[in-house]
Amino acid sequence: MEFISICFLFFIYLVILSISSFFLGIYFLMNDFTIFFEWEVFSINSSMVFMVLIFDWISLLFMSFVLFISSLVIYYSKDYMSEDPFINRFILLVLLFVLSMMMLILSPNLISILLGWDGLGLVSYCLVIYYQNVKSFNAGMLTALSNRLGDVAFLMAIAWMLNYGSWNFLFYLEFMKNDLEMQVICILIIFAAMTKSAQIPFSSWLPAAMAAPTPVSALVHSSTLVTAGVYLLIRFNYLFLETFASKILLTIACLTMFMAGLGANFEFDLKKIIALSTLSQLGLMMSILALGAYKLAFFHLLTHALFKALLFMCAGAIIHNMKNSQDIRDMGMFSVYMPFTVSCLNVANLALCGFPFLAGFYSKDLILEFVMVSYVNNFIFFLFFFSTGLTVSYSLRLFYYLFILNMNQSSFNSVSDLSLTMSKSMLGLLIFAIIGGSMLNWLIFPFSFMICLTSLFKSLITVVCLLGGVIGYICSNLTFFSINKSMNYYLFSFFSCSMWFMPPISTMGVIYYPLNLGFKLFKFIDQGWTEFFGVQQIFSYFVKISNFFQLIQFNNLKIHMTLFCFWLLSLMMILLLLSI
Repeated sequence: MEFISICFLFFIYLVILSISSFFLGIYFLMNDFTIFFEWEVFSINSSMVFMVLIFDWISLLFMSFVLFISSLVIYYSKDYMSEDPFINRFILLVLLFVLSMMMLILSPNLISILLGWDGLGLVSYCLVIYYQNVKSFNAGMLTALSNRLGDVAFLMAIAWMLNYGSWNFLFYLEFMKNDLEMQVICILIIFAAMTKSAQIPFSSWLPAAMAAPTPVSALVHSSTLVTAGVYLLIRFNYLFLETFASKILLTIACLTMFMAGLGANFEFDLKKIIALSTLSQLGLMMSILALGAYKLAFFHLLTHALFKALLFMCAGAIIHNMKNSQDIRDMGMFSVYMPFTVSCLNVANLALCGFPFLAGFYSKDLILEFVMVSYVNNFIFFLFFFSTGLTVSYSLRLFYYLFILNMNQSSFNSVSDLSLTMSKSMLGLLIFAIIGGSMLNWLIFPFSFMICLTSLFKSLITVVCLLGGVIGYICSNLTFFSINKSMNYYLFSFFSCSMWFMPPISTMGVIYYPLNLGFKLFKFIDQGWTEFFGVQQIFSYFVKISNFFQLIQFNNLKIHMTLFCFWLLSLMMILLLLSI
């Protein structure tokens, strides 16, 4: 009972903070306000340490969405995690996670951003290994070490910023853009953002992080950990516009989008399908950022957070009812058993596909039309639209397995919509997954976008989406992806499903072999030859000399007589040689 009241209390607090932050963000947006809050932490002689926070419409709106989703996730956890004996620890970890994200959102300073950046990495590791088993430990290690690569790049960017005398990067972006040497910071920040937002070749940790509890997945994959890299690049967007680094980022992001969309069409794990769809949308955000439309990327970041959190909550309710089975081949006919949950999931899926007048439509349609009028080559153009078709394809495939096929787990089951707490949480997100896109479209952009295209290009988005949906449904219906046919296409299926062999490359090539090499170098050099010929050898020499002098200092007569005889014999030998 005490835990329920604590959950409800945190839920109320976070909702109030979210609403306040939202209306404040709208006020700042309408009046074009930006407030810097500077606090002197301490001062030693002439050296002062400041804590700087930035309040503008971007930080306040994003903070509002993070707090709103976090409040619903905590309320959702009240039921989902009710049987966990260490539930208080779980809630505290989630709150620490949100606090780290707040630190990252509100910081215009690289040092304070690092606190939030590393806080996200540390707490995410604790949450991924929350269910303490071998799979969770391996996933946690892969997540932590993949993100540490980006942390190293971030630390190098902090060191390079010393050239400017301050780490408040927002004041130097225009100057850094014209300074060729400072493009190093641009490359390092892009590298750090790629690891945090799981772009190729660092994509393997994102599906592995599904080992965390489902409420954590809803928070991580919608508005916190994976979006940290995108948010950082939104802040640094002036630095890499029209540079060679932006072209590299565009290519990598488009390939990530394509790879994730292809993999989701061959995956059977419900949570991993949604995780790969997150990876696909992250690639879309990164690619549009590389083209220079940071407001569009931020717009899609906010709308995506709404329907992706809803998707994970629906998936969690389904997994909870299916006795922790995540295989979609076990599922079916949920429109009969769980009508409300799968209705919410269907709305979120349609928003993900860009169905007209849902949240995802306003941002995705605008992004694809912006790509049409941008200066991109045929390869990038193909990847954008083919990946959009793949998104609709795996969404329709999921719809087919959950709605149309029969239940394959058990004819006698207790699958139902009885959890009122989970339903309330999903209802809160359902409303915004429907109206959120339209609302943000009118708020962020003060006028309607009018992109003039030919009728062929204007209808291209609709045609691609319809083709993707038809192909996804036909392939599922004709058992192309099922057991009896997939053996004919096993190599292609395995290649796509394993994310182009990135998990083994990441675990063996990036983590296992370097760590193993480091252990051997430590064992054979630091604790081996260097130890023997270095410190230990010198130590043994000093021990022998010390023992010898100690022996002399004992005043033993026999030793002194021996030394005297030795000295006398030596003197006689010298005299004899001199006389000769």
